[in-house]
Amino acid sequence: MKFVTYHYNGKTSIGVLARDEKSVFPMEEVLEDRVFEDMISFIEAYEDGWSEQIQDYLSQGKKGLALSDITVLAPIIRPPHDIICLGVNYQDHLEESQKAMKSDTLKKVEAPVYFSKRTCGILGPETEIDGHLDMDEYLDYEVELAVIIGKRGKDIPKEDAVKYIFGYSIFNDFSARRLQRYHTQWYKGKSLDDFSVMGPCILHASGTSNPYHVDIMTMVNGETRQQSNTNKLIHSIEEIIADFSKGVTLEPGDIIITGTPAGVGMGMNPPGYLSSGDEVECHIDGIGVLRNRIK
Repeated sequence: MKFVTYHYNGKTSIGVLARDEKSVFPMEEVLEDRVFEDMISFIEAYEDGWSEQIQDYLSQGKKGLALSDITVLAPIIRPPHDIICLGVNYQDHLEESQKAMKSDTLKKVEAPVYFSKRTCGILGPETEIDGHLDMDEYLDYEVELAVIIGKRGKDIPKEDAVKYIFGYSIFNDFSARRLQRYHTQWYKGKSLDDFSVMGPCILHASGTSNPYHVDIMTMVNGETRQQSNTNKLIHSIEEIIADFSKGVTLEPGDIIITGTPAGVGMGMNPPGYLSSGDEVECHIDGIGVLRNRIK
């Protein structure tokens, strides 16, 4: 099941993609007039029995809203908190970052490297991105597997972590590299408006048996830049949830982005930063494609 947030006839709603992924069914129809304010309220209310009910509805061959008639938005537009980010969680990206920054500070990652990303609103697929190139011409992309938390928890044991996952999405963690270096940390350079982009959907956790053998890729203007697999994560999703939740409460709708593989513009020789008019496509198998153009 793939859940989306969309705009149609002046109204923002949530729905589920048809099995052929060419149309969307409004959730209020699928779940018999239940109305949800947004994706977070849907996640908070989600009951185990709904999965079977939704699957039954999808099997009936009904006609939904054509994707061409709606605007697909980010599945979660306003998360409950800042986005939880994992730094250097792929070994090859750790190595290219060391070379690009001429630093060996992080020779080995013993513990997860956390930072946060501020957002006033997450943008969705096919949205033009303000790269703020007037502030920093070193605009970079980072494809990441996003984990969406499904229920409230604290001090979560690693063996129970999967029970707290609602689903997965694609996240492009846009970054202003000059600002990162100027401030000697990542928060400001990753928090400019338009720098949080997610979609096109949330793949429900029941839709994948193993999130650790999934191809992940970025293309810029048709050129493959990043190409890896989630089996190369240094810290697993369960480890991240268990570790971060020690003393910290996670809530429904919280977003954890799990790190990016090698191939970012900063790591290329010469660097391959983004320019106005560039098209960036982030692919994760089983979820879809997140495509955006730089203004």
